[in-house]
Amino acid sequence: MKLIIAIIKPYKLDEVKAALTDLGVTGMTVTEVKGHGRQKGHKEMYRGAEYFVDFVAKMQLMIAVPDGLADEAMAAIRTAATTGEIGDGKLFVLELAEAMRIRTGETGDEAL
Repeated sequence: MKLIIAIIKPYKLDEVKAALTDLGVTGMTVTEVKGHGRQKGHKEMYRGAEYFVDFVAKMQLMIAVPDGLADEAMAAIRTAATTGEIGDGKLFVLELAEAMRIRTGETGDEAL
């Protein structure tokens, strides 16, 4: 199993969710996060004053998938989340040693 962590622009969430649903991915955890990469933030205007926002609002998705679905899920996320602009986000893939559904006790791929 793999754990995919995706950091995306907030307005791309619905497109990414739809793309993953089309693949058969049934669950994900979504968190509002702030951060920066190479972009290092941006300038904004508020009441006529310019100020620098160094942490940009993003969405973090955590998606657990069977090994055979990881590459397809990554491709779907990339296609749905890309704008071609700086700050589109990142994908991280980790080995997932175990998963268990609390209600039934199912483990492994069956728990996903």
